[in-house]
Amino acid sequence: MSISKVVIPAAGLGTRLLPATKSQPKEMLPVVDRPAIQYVVEEAKASGIDDILIITGRGKRTLEDHFDRSIELERHLEAKGDMAKLAAVRSISDGPATYFIRQKEPKGLGHAVLCAEKHMADQSFAVMLGDDIFVSEPPAIAQMIELYNNNPGIIIALQEVSDSQIPLYGIVSVCKKQGKALLIDDLVEKPSLKAAPSNLAIVGRYILTPEIFDALKSIEADKKGEFQ
Repeated sequence: MSISKVVIPAAGLGTRLLPATKSQPKEMLPVVDRPAIQYVVEEAKASGIDDILIITGRGKRTLEDHFDRSIELERHLEAKGDMAKLAAVRSISDGPATYFIRQKEPKGLGHAVLCAEKHMADQSFAVMLGDDIFVSEPPAIAQMIELYNNNPGIIIALQEVSDSQIPLYGIVSVCKKQGKALLIDDLVEKPSLKAAPSNLAIVGRYILTPEIFDALKSIEADKKGEFQ
């Protein structure tokens, strides 16, 4: 079975972007003409995903409002004859079913994914971080779904980073190349440059299997009380 569902974690507090995120979710910050998370959802749609689950938190109601229909706005644009903007607004809520679950405490990415367990119903699924924008053709998650279809299992997007960025990311150790994919035998979370096994960083796209939920339940929280 191919990947048809995606989890988009978007419950973080966005403290690194303060004060811009004091009253506005970081995922809703505009990039050119639309909020960041809309690019992520559009990538999912273009990749054949037909079930989108967004994990939100307190103060993130604008995410739900953005992906809901705005009948009053549509009528206003139609009355003005602004059909281009009307089409753009309607396209936001058209397409795949979109659901929302609230993460009651900001306990990290792992906990946000765990919130999606019942919704995934024992299926493999994609995870796309709500503030990570990828520009590629085919879309990044579509390429990963193709890899999964040929060789089912956990797939993680990687990116080469500079030495100065290594301590900011999870860094992987690669044991083998297999076609377009690299086989990973270890990863280190935010290592020093000296301890880093490579310069390949984990970035915000994943394909996960249902076994991930038992794994997440078995790990302990880090010093910040988060599950990564």
